[in-house]
Amino acid sequence: MTTTKPLRLVVAINPTASFGKGKDVGPAVVQTLRAIGHEVTSLQEPDFDELMASGRKAVATKPDALVVVGGDGMVNLGANLVAGTKVPLGIVPSGTGNDMARGLGIPWDNTEAAIATLIEALGRPPLVADAGLIRYLDEETGLLASRWFACVLSAGFDAIVNERANNMRHPKGPSRYLIALGLELVKLKPIPYRLVLDGVELVTTGALISVGNNISLGGGMKVTPDAKVDDGLLDVLVVQALSRISFLRIFPKVFTGDHVTDRRVSIHRAKNVRIESDGVVAYADGERIARLPIDIEVVPGALRLLVPGTGPAFGQPA
Repeated sequence: MTTTKPLRLVVAINPTASFGKGKDVGPAVVQTLRAIGHEVTSLQEPDFDELMASGRKAVATKPDALVVVGGDGMVNLGANLVAGTKVPLGIVPSGTGNDMARGLGIPWDNTEAAIATLIEALGRPPLVADAGLIRYLDEETGLLASRWFACVLSAGFDAIVNERANNMRHPKGPSRYLIALGLELVKLKPIPYRLVLDGVELVTTGALISVGNNISLGGGMKVTPDAKVDDGLLDVLVVQALSRISFLRIFPKVFTGDHVTDRRVSIHRAKNVRIESDGVVAYADGERIARLPIDIEVVPGALRLLVPGTGPAFGQPA
C-alpha cells in the first residue's frame, strides 16, 4: 500500500557513498518521490558538517519525514537530526556496509526494492525504536558533548583499525580497511578496560568491545546478534584478550554470530554503559566519536522509523 496524500519530504544524500558507486541512488530517490506527487527538498553538501547544518534547518520546518540516502554514516546523521522529535526517518541504503538497513529489514543490496520499501512505509505509521546517546569530552573544545547513534558503537580492535584507515591517504577504496586490519593485527595487544554496566563495575583486558542497539557492523559482522532496536536495552559485547592465532580463528565466526559460543566472549545487557581505556577512540555507526572514556545511555522510543519492521533487529512484530 502507498500513501495517496502528498507529503513534504527532506532527502539528505551522500554522493560519495560506497566510494562514489552510489552517486546515482540519491537522484533516483528524489525523482521517484516527486513522480508520485510528494514535495521533496533535496540536500547535498560537500561534507558531513555542512550536511548536518542544512539538515537541522530542514528538520526544524517539521517535514513529514527525513530520508537519508547512503551508508551507516548517513543513518547516524539522520538519527542525530531527528532523535527525540516526531519526524520519522527513512533509509535508502547505498553505502558499503549498510548494517542498519540489514537489521531493519530494508533491502540493502537492491536500490529499486529499497525505494519501493520506503514508499510503502510512507503509507503506514512509523515504527518506534531506541537510540543510544553518547556523552563524551570534545577533543577540540574540551567541553562535554553528546551524540546519538542508531546501530553499533565500537571501542576495541575494530575501532583502532577504523582510526588507522581514516588516517591513511592511500588506497582510496575499501581495500584501505583490509590493509589497516593487517597492519594493526601485527601490533595486536591486550587492551585494559573498565566498564560500568548499570552501576556494576567490570574490569577486564579485552580485544573487542562493542555496544549494539542493532545487530551488525562492518558489512554484516554480527557482533551483537541478538540485539533488538526496540527492547530498551543495549547489548554489550566483551571479547577477552586474544593471541593473533586465536583472533584469526574466532574472527570469521562474527559473520554468523557464532562467536558468542566461545568461552572468551560474553554479552551483557544494560541501559547505561561507561567505557574507560587509554588510547582508544570510539566509533559509532562507522563515524569517529571521541577518545574514551565515554558514557552511553539507551533512550527508548527516541526514533520513529519508516521501515518494514520485519528485520531481525525488531523484537516485536510490526
